[in-house]
Amino acid sequence: MPLTVLGDSDVNRILHSFTKEDILELQESLADALHWYSTSSDGNDCCSDYQPERTHLKRKDGSTTLFMPASGLTGQGIKVVNIDPVENTDTVNLPSVDNLSLDSASSRSSSEISSLSHRTPSMSTVGSTASKSSTGSGRSSPSLSKIPSGDVPVAVPSTIRGSLTLLDNLGNTIGLINAAELTAFRTALASTLLLKKRQSVHDVTVFGAGKQAYWHIRLALLLRGPEIHHLNIVTRNFDTGRGCIMRLFNPLPEDPSYVNTLGPRGNMKTKIALLTPMHAEYSRLLKEYVRAANVIFCTTPSTTPLFPATFLTNPSGRTKGRYIACVGSYKPHMIEIAPEILQYAVAPHHEHRHLHKHQKEGGA
Repeated sequence: MPLTVLGDSDVNRILHSFTKEDILELQESLADALHWYSTSSDGNDCCSDYQPERTHLKRKDGSTTLFMPASGLTGQGIKVVNIDPVENTDTVNLPSVDNLSLDSASSRSSSEISSLSHRTPSMSTVGSTASKSSTGSGRSSPSLSKIPSGDVPVAVPSTIRGSLTLLDNLGNTIGLINAAELTAFRTALASTLLLKKRQSVHDVTVFGAGKQAYWHIRLALLLRGPEIHHLNIVTRNFDTGRGCIMRLFNPLPEDPSYVNTLGPRGNMKTKIALLTPMHAEYSRLLKEYVRAANVIFCTTPSTTPLFPATFLTNPSGRTKGRYIACVGSYKPHMIEIAPEILQYAVAPHHEHRHLHKHQKEGGA
């Protein structure tokens, strides 16, 4: 029996060849699999009763290894991934806006962002020296409106490494697949299942700039790109965020024949803003981006909420509905959104609290 082996470059090339129609077809297959898992009877080994529990192992070097087996009608599989300790500044907690000193941030922001602007002269960067572009909503937001055409995406080392082993129903190994890129893609595929159902996706805010964030952004642009007016990326590290954006437009720089399924970058109308904590007005812009968002993707292993609950639970924050997907946590102590937001979302609906005629509260 033949054995198929796909390395990281092979997986990358395949995933970046998918069009919108391919993504929709894959999502349909994923939705069917989730349906079978949740509702099939005990006589069908696709159901949850036949699926082994995930096992995790804490290693002495601080990393975590996850063993995730699965069983189906026609085969079996197991994914083994190793998650490194948080080492880069992009994945540690974002600062609390309550404790952020705007004075110190302002004095630090001017020089640091200015030097970044010299390195990338054709890029409008966030910061006190950056140019501001007015949006259709009347607010002013820093945007990365132009990406240098000659630059190559910054390579960001993956903190998730592993492999996926596929077996037939007799136990013969039929496939070995590098799981680093596939894991991020699969997670984003599930997160964006409901994105096609949303009436409005004009503003998208993403926390993080790693592979998970990249694939959430890419799939959102593939599925609803013309309708996304503003894409806001909140991350600690400017270079990591810049690399994420650059990769959207040039995901396979080593392959000159590759045609990006997102289309030519000059045709994209989405305004992209990159926000880091060293921005002089970080707290104000963070609140603005969260409040304006129709869609929020959280992709960091944060141990504290990424933004205060009041951004969404007080009257000004409740004037519209939002689709929120949090995928960064993989341990019980990790938390990306405040519990008060979830408590408010599942609260019974009361007419006297109904602030928006098109948006009901509760019912989750």
